[in-house]
Amino acid sequence: MKNRYLRALKRQPVDRTPIWIMRQAGRYLPEYREVRKQAGDFLSLCKNPELACLVTLQPLERFDLDAAIIFSDILTIPDAMGLGLTLEEGVGPRFNSPLRTVADIRKLPEVDAETQLSYVMQAIAMARHELADRVPLIGFSGSPWTLATYMVEGGSSKEFRYVKGMMHDQPDSADLLMQKLTRSVTDYLCAQVAAGAQSLMIFDTWGGVLAEPDYVRFSLEPMTRIVQNLKSRQVASNIPITLFTKGGGNWLEMIATSGCDAVGLDWTVSLASARSRVGHLVALQGNMDPTVLYASEDKVASEAIRILDDYGEGDGHVFNLGHGIHPGIEPDRVRVLVDTVHRESIR
Repeated sequence: MKNRYLRALKRQPVDRTPIWIMRQAGRYLPEYREVRKQAGDFLSLCKNPELACLVTLQPLERFDLDAAIIFSDILTIPDAMGLGLTLEEGVGPRFNSPLRTVADIRKLPEVDAETQLSYVMQAIAMARHELADRVPLIGFSGSPWTLATYMVEGGSSKEFRYVKGMMHDQPDSADLLMQKLTRSVTDYLCAQVAAGAQSLMIFDTWGGVLAEPDYVRFSLEPMTRIVQNLKSRQVASNIPITLFTKGGGNWLEMIATSGCDAVGLDWTVSLASARSRVGHLVALQGNMDPTVLYASEDKVASEAIRILDDYGEGDGHVFNLGHGIHPGIEPDRVRVLVDTVHRESIR
């Protein structure tokens, strides 16, 4: 069933539980590492539509996955805004011009996704053509809050000193940044659908570092506006949308009422509990701890079965990890996971 992933997002019956894996096109695959070497660096690979298409499809040549996700990065929008993105091996993303004042935010240009991020759209169109409807293609973006953390901090952070300082001392400045990013993410995701994406996912990687009132104001409300904007535009009105807040288990009920079609879960939340709380509103995606894939094949299989049992019978489950796959995972463990989910979910 080539559309079992899309059917599961709509909570329609499927022949078995669909599975795809966050970061499934990535550093754990030797063939990916070869293409990245050919490209020169990560950003150059992202901006080369032919190579981005190639690595998007690589995991589907190895594994019986139920969806492809376009190979890209969540920081494409701030890069297009001219903040001077660099990605260093072992260091992570860095912006040469972080946002520290309201004047910095006001100067941020609007992003024309179809032109400034045309390399993403070209990669999507190529991948959709190559897939030939074998499986659906997922487009994605970072959430406004997650993008803002990198843009204000100037890179990765453990303390979120500058962005939380702005949030607490200059909330109007933070609101202005969220408004600009909400518009940009909406336009970006619409352009991805126009290029061929059949499902959308918003990665809220850092929403879980916020207190509840701040999460609602600076993370959930912008994502909710994006969902509403997408549903109101003809090009994206029927495209299923998944929201994933890492560390967001306490707020499942609020996330589920955003208008999204599915909620992604990390491994700290029981699927059974999540289903009893929100399963009548949305599909659920998740939620194996990625580190289980470092374990033996027997352990990988038994944990997959446990998670299937935790969700229980019925529709609305997309199997995934609770976050992205780690670079050091052996590809054979992924094969065991995918095959186990398909085999055992038939029952």
